[in-house]
Amino acid sequence: MARQTRLILLVLGGAVAAAALTLVIAVYVLLQPDRFTATLQNQARAAGLDLRLASPASPSLFPRPALELRGITLSAEDGSTPILLAARGRLALPWHTFFGGPTVISQLQIDSPRVDLDALQAWMAALPAQTGDKPLNIPRIDTGVEITHGSLVRGNEVLLDNLSLHAGSLVSGQPFPLRMTANVDGAPWQLRMSATPHIEGNTLQLDNISLHLAQASAVTLSLDGRAHWHGAADAVASLAGKLDRADAGQYDISLRLTPANQHDPLLLALKLDGPGNHADLRLPPLALAQWWNQLNNPDGPQLVMPPGSGHAEFGSIDAGNVHIEGLTVQAGDNVPAAAGSSAAPPSTGASK
Repeated sequence: MARQTRLILLVLGGAVAAAALTLVIAVYVLLQPDRFTATLQNQARAAGLDLRLASPASPSLFPRPALELRGITLSAEDGSTPILLAARGRLALPWHTFFGGPTVISQLQIDSPRVDLDALQAWMAALPAQTGDKPLNIPRIDTGVEITHGSLVRGNEVLLDNLSLHAGSLVSGQPFPLRMTANVDGAPWQLRMSATPHIEGNTLQLDNISLHLAQASAVTLSLDGRAHWHGAADAVASLAGKLDRADAGQYDISLRLTPANQHDPLLLALKLDGPGNHADLRLPPLALAQWWNQLNNPDGPQLVMPPGSGHAEFGSIDAGNVHIEGLTVQAGDNVPAAAGSSAAPPSTGASK
């Protein structure tokens, strides 16, 4: 009896081992991690990006089919600084994708990503405008995106820390909800946004935008509107709403983005009206970002007026450790062109 029992256990053990080996082989055959890794790299390359992994993607079937990614580095093809570094990521995939169906991501999870703002801005500025009738394609993510323990940096400066992001399904024609929390200079901020993405030819359109940004009970910004993007600096947006400051009152605010052309850069028209603060400004976002970078660089040139035109009267401004009271700005009508353009610089003046 003991010999028969041992024989039965050996047979059962061998069957279990064979089944486990078969399952492991089936996982690799079905998931084909090399195919999916190549697909992701090809899609990144089509956007001018270089995607690299510290080790090959590893597949798993439980609790749902997925690919595990480790040591993620995403850079512009000709860039020296990575746009994104992440410890690990996970792509959950639907079953039909394994059997030759379209490559669809059920869920995207990224742990501890580090995004460099300068590298991101450089990549976006180098994007070519969409030409011809080639349609745009946005990735379909059925059940959402989750990012934990993230950070946004500029060089060695941390702009956002302890960033957490949760988003719903990303499908053309369906509402896309997004929720994000992060620390800015140690203070917690919350962002809630929803929009409905549409692809119309070679244009990405965002309808029914609703944005709510808050820092505890001190500051709340609520905006509604729409936008569309045609590639590079060819973007249009129109948003309007309210800005509430607990210690200052409520303001009407509107933002209007107009695309770049042969004569003018991408422009943001900002209007603000409320107790003690009034502004009607036209600002070139890309040139303004360059100015801000120089402002935070102790080895940069001496302080100059930010690029833009219009007028503004601020009772008080708090930006990080800087506090300014009674600021009035008057700027000329000409807005400086983006790098590479020949437009003349503006004449500006300011009083405090």
